[in-house]
Amino acid sequence: MWRVARVLCVHAANLSKFSGPCNRPAAFMSTLLINKPQYAWLKELGLREENEGVYNGSWGGRGEVITTYCPVNNEPIARVRQASVADYEETVKKAREAWKVWADIPAPKRGEIVRQIGDALREKIQVLGSLVSLEMGKILVESVGEIQEYVDICDYAVGLSRMIGGPVLPSERPGHVLIEQWNPVGLVGIITAFNFPAAVYGWNNAIALISGNVCLWKGAPTTSLISVAVTKIVAQVLEDNKLPGAICSLMCGGADIGTAMAKDERVNLLSFTGSTQVGKQVALMVQERFGKCLLELGGNNAIIAFEDADLNLVVPSALFAAVGTAGQRCTTARRLVMDRPGNYVEPTIVTGLAHDAPIVHTETFAPILYVIKFKDEEEAFAWNNEVKQGLSSSIFTKDLGRIFRWLGPKGSDCGVVNVNIPTNGAEIGGAFGGEKHTGGGRESGSDAWKQYMRRSTCTINYSKDLPLAQGIKFE
Repeated sequence: MWRVARVLCVHAANLSKFSGPCNRPAAFMSTLLINKPQYAWLKELGLREENEGVYNGSWGGRGEVITTYCPVNNEPIARVRQASVADYEETVKKAREAWKVWADIPAPKRGEIVRQIGDALREKIQVLGSLVSLEMGKILVESVGEIQEYVDICDYAVGLSRMIGGPVLPSERPGHVLIEQWNPVGLVGIITAFNFPAAVYGWNNAIALISGNVCLWKGAPTTSLISVAVTKIVAQVLEDNKLPGAICSLMCGGADIGTAMAKDERVNLLSFTGSTQVGKQVALMVQERFGKCLLELGGNNAIIAFEDADLNLVVPSALFAAVGTAGQRCTTARRLVMDRPGNYVEPTIVTGLAHDAPIVHTETFAPILYVIKFKDEEEAFAWNNEVKQGLSSSIFTKDLGRIFRWLGPKGSDCGVVNVNIPTNGAEIGGAFGGEKHTGGGRESGSDAWKQYMRRSTCTINYSKDLPLAQGIKFE
């Protein structure tokens, strides 16, 4: 397997030469980038020197003014005025009023609005991608891909808007029918992380909207400009359709706003993406009020390369999974479990640690890959499952029996279980999320829409009699 290591090191060296709008030496800059001619494209997104970070049908903000920076060289981009507690209270009230309008619109009509949002994002995909690269720091091709993911989930949600619903079930009682009715939960709070500042909001936003909910978004403070720019695009679509802007509200802010959302009984569902440590705090606050939360937390993901693995698949997969997005994906591969030894270069690749070493079991949000040798399939599967998180996993093999054992009840315990592809780069058509300390939530495709709705079992008696279930009779 020395070939794997050697090629990985060469590719990693090439990948570290990041290109894009931020590739300049670090320096103190008194002038905001938005005022420089080469960054005039920022104004195409409606951004300016100081931006209002609250939207609830109108723009405002009475909180602290923060400056956002390019993480590559610490150059200041622009400023954002965050939300105050008073802004939060006002926005929640407007959002709940907007829900009364939005919930009455038929789901396919809601899907049409989401289609328009997707088209509006598609028109700005390159400039939005450039902003993600500038403010978050990932390379441009990944940044544009992130906006494409938001567009894709909008396309998916449009079709889904004509399909959501429950079954009609046979009743044991004559003249009766059972219907499973799905209704929107109401106000969906969405707290997103810095590493996917647009796509994760998109996963939640598009599905929540076609389900009949309104959204309240708090993005990461370090990527506030992306939150503002995306909301401006969405708000314009709502305005063009003469709909309340508070259907998609924005609150730029810090922990005080996040805590308020977690504790607020008016927030019917809180979707939180972030670390396991903070997610646990959020879950406790939501549970204390018997609220509903959707958690997308950390991952300590493994790639298992068996002796029959195709190295032409393993090498690029391990490279992308380990160092793509600078190792700052929740699905980043932290552990490469291989059946034989190799020669590796630190610090990107670390060898010599035990499979259960504390650092190996700790999610490190950096492009660090721990390489561990296993003796057999049972041991490899067990090591994959022994960490606290259960987000993503992958094996490389040609053995069909092993593949289906991996997918089965004694195989991977993760929410994303792959074969011959990396741990990251999931498509939007399947449900995305994980088990154990990853939180158990599911977003994006499949039946993830059910988390944004509440289910009622409805029994309708269309007869003139009143028979009881289970044959009970009171005589």
